[in-house]
Amino acid sequence: MFPSELTIRNVRIRPALVLAPMAGVTDTVFRHVIRGLGGCGLIMTEFTSSEGIARNRARSLHYLYFSEDEHPITAQLFGADPAVMAEAAGAVQDLGFDVVDINLGCPAKKVVKCGGSGLLRDLPLLKQILRDVRAAVTIPLTIKIRAGWDEKSIVATEVARMAEAAGVEAIAVHPRTRVQGLNGQANWSIIREVKQAVRIPVIGNGDVRRPEDAVRMAAETGCDAVMIGRAAATNPWIFRQIGQYLASGRYDEPMEADRYQLLSGYFRMLVESGMPDAIGKMKQFACWFTHGVRNGAVLRREVHSARTAAQVLERVDAFFAGVGAPAGGDA
Repeated sequence: MFPSELTIRNVRIRPALVLAPMAGVTDTVFRHVIRGLGGCGLIMTEFTSSEGIARNRARSLHYLYFSEDEHPITAQLFGADPAVMAEAAGAVQDLGFDVVDINLGCPAKKVVKCGGSGLLRDLPLLKQILRDVRAAVTIPLTIKIRAGWDEKSIVATEVARMAEAAGVEAIAVHPRTRVQGLNGQANWSIIREVKQAVRIPVIGNGDVRRPEDAVRMAAETGCDAVMIGRAAATNPWIFRQIGQYLASGRYDEPMEADRYQLLSGYFRMLVESGMPDAIGKMKQFACWFTHGVRNGAVLRREVHSARTAAQVLERVDAFFAGVGAPAGGDA
């Protein structure tokens, strides 16, 4: 049975589907795309450095910017200094976020050196961080973890129990190791083991590519919610499709016109938002999203050779006009 909703203390998440935090992807513009398409119960920011907040809060605020229509929303932090993490969590609470989350899963080398999945190798330090952050905020505290550092050090269940004892109120589990990165297969049995070990809600994450996968994950693991990352970047309709699949056993595939409207609308929102790296984000998103577009390789080349945001928009309009979708005007 797929869970109808998730409650983390006083935060009601309905449906029980969560957008995973993704660096360079889940900014406020992309989150608005997901909210606009419907079906996602909780959205999360890109992970943000606690050290960055402590040293220069104003500079870090663009990672933590959100608008009122994004609630409920979680801010995710990473870091390895308990006092600094506590200070950053307090800043997150002051900004009005519903939940603060600690990143214990990022496998990137530059993050592992100062937090992320690197903390899975130092559980005493992690325990202190959890205690200090818990003491610093009154809003719900959650964590997102990997299975462990490598196959010889699977610590997900141990970390989950420790987190529960420290006052963490939900845990998202991506059951790959840090060494795996994004390779290999996610071992969903680890999600089930964590769910059986703790009383707090457990959110499953990893290898959910289609609506059928989300339903199967819930059935096989008993998780309280499903979190989706990479599949949402390539198919932002996936949350809505899961709802359709649960209701009828079927779901709609986006038409070319739907794809044009979403891509063009997203690009225009980037421009209107005034983001200094708008064209870079356009090119990045084109790499993700156009794999679902007919002749997408052609569009990717067109977008990547553009020198200005205006050129990107023109080339998107021209491409979709050529494949039969309406072009021109605001999406």
